[in-house]
Amino acid sequence: MPDVTLIDLSRYRLTKAAETLETAKRDMHAEDYASANNRAYYCIFHAMRAVIALDGEDYKKHSAVIARFTMNYLKPEILPREYGKLISNASLIRNRSDYEDFFICSIEDTQKLVKGAEDFLCAVYAYLQEKYDE
Repeated sequence: MPDVTLIDLSRYRLTKAAETLETAKRDMHAEDYASANNRAYYCIFHAMRAVIALDGEDYKKHSAVIARFTMNYLKPEILPREYGKLISNASLIRNRSDYEDFFICSIEDTQKLVKGAEDFLCAVYAYLQEKYDE
């Protein structure tokens, strides 16, 4: 059974992921698509960190979080491998939205990203509920 402090950290990060998803939805409805992309990505990012928290791991670089999550949870199909494409796409869109001048993400791509973040969060939530109960 994981250490209680790791469970608390994981739950905190899961809550943070849920909060950023709600912000992404609000931003999308307000037609602030760059912010919605950013928040959707951070929902995914915090959800990944909620999972790896139970392993007692954390990383400063986003790329390291993504790599560890992919290796430990997507490749062995603990969580569906298809989420790898979502994670890569979310990271790319977030970086481009945040740092590239004149980058405009389509409304459809933003909608897909926010929906994907929501689906990912639901999958992570279900997985973590089982882990918390162990």
